[in-house]
Amino acid sequence: MRGIPSAFVQLLKQQASVWFSDADAQGSATTADAGAIPKNIPLARESIRQVERRLDELHTLQQAGVMPLPPTAEDLAILANIQAATGAANRNNVTRTQAYLACYRQAPELHWALLAHMVSRNGGWCMTDLRGELLPLLMRNEETEQFFAFLERANALIFQDAYPQLLLYLEGRRRGRSLFHLLPYLNISLWMTPIWETFWQEQDSALLTVGLIVNEQHYIEQRVVRNSVFQETVINTSLFKTQGWLQLNQVGFPYAESGTAAGAADAGKMAFRVAGLILEKFADVRERIAFGKSLYGVLFGIPHLHAGIVRFASTRPHTGSRADYWPQLFAPIRKAPPAVKYQERLDGLALKAGASPFYSPPLGAVWPDRPLAPVEPGDWLLASDAKEPLAYLREVPIPSDYELAADMRLALSKLELAVLAAQAAKKILR
Repeated sequence: MRGIPSAFVQLLKQQASVWFSDADAQGSATTADAGAIPKNIPLARESIRQVERRLDELHTLQQAGVMPLPPTAEDLAILANIQAATGAANRNNVTRTQAYLACYRQAPELHWALLAHMVSRNGGWCMTDLRGELLPLLMRNEETEQFFAFLERANALIFQDAYPQLLLYLEGRRRGRSLFHLLPYLNISLWMTPIWETFWQEQDSALLTVGLIVNEQHYIEQRVVRNSVFQETVINTSLFKTQGWLQLNQVGFPYAESGTAAGAADAGKMAFRVAGLILEKFADVRERIAFGKSLYGVLFGIPHLHAGIVRFASTRPHTGSRADYWPQLFAPIRKAPPAVKYQERLDGLALKAGASPFYSPPLGAVWPDRPLAPVEPGDWLLASDAKEPLAYLREVPIPSDYELAADMRLALSKLELAVLAAQAAKKILR
């Protein structure tokens, strides 16, 4: 039982470190950048009116039984290319994450692509945590498989729906004409047609980003969040309800501070700061949409963060290992064989002297590719009040409290404490 009091002391030390480090980090950021940071990212009122008008027109045509014109031979070729490219990139979390970044690099007006890239990185880190240093000591293999299936399904479905839309835009831009009449043939919700058409005309990146956030969260609502299997095996489990310990509710954006050298040669040695937020109610679609909008505010509303996050994304290819951003705490290969008894490693916010970093494997080393199971049909918009999603098309708040590094370290400390407690409990029960 000696390890438990020691771990509690470390947890208290780390909580104190969180208070002070958060205050210091937030204070310095606020002092340096407060004058340059607006309170929100606006959505143009005219853009919102155009979406509402176009949505009404689509509903009128649909109720009248008017069907879209069949695709031409040229259209069919475009659709086939997009579907093939989507299938090739939808192999796993790493390929999806890199595909999003490639879209953003081609068209920086696609803000959502960079947001999706960074959020998908977090999904990959959660996936590899399941096979990392600590969680396997707390979870049965069956639970690990179920949690991975949940994370993988959500990540793959969002990509399956959103990536073809990005490719269709890029192809239309290349050809110099709108191709959004093809969205229905890609099984995209009716909601997105007026969003894309308005974006094509107005180039309102915030409108498109919020529109996609609304669409993708509704897209997974019935298919993942309310799926009866995932409800039973993941969402309603006590383990998921303590997701703060699992870091599933933390979404962090590592960033390099301005002036930091970020060349490819030295990027592997860099330890990045982390901005981000914590989601409180995953099961509530409204909460997830508000959370997505706030993450967008962090990513595109705070100039020095945006520059630093892009610097990170550009210099650190996504592998799924947390060593991508914190090599001082995590390693993609084990530095020492697993011990029969886990030994405490953290001292406050850092590793103890001589302690090995936590094992955080690359995705491909622990999770082989899985084919995407058939996607459930249906358009979420047709099952809801057509006016309801329009309420989300409002200005995007820019959070003032966004430093997440200390909270992430505290979660790691709690996880270590849980492992030590589980070991002690087993010893007592013997």
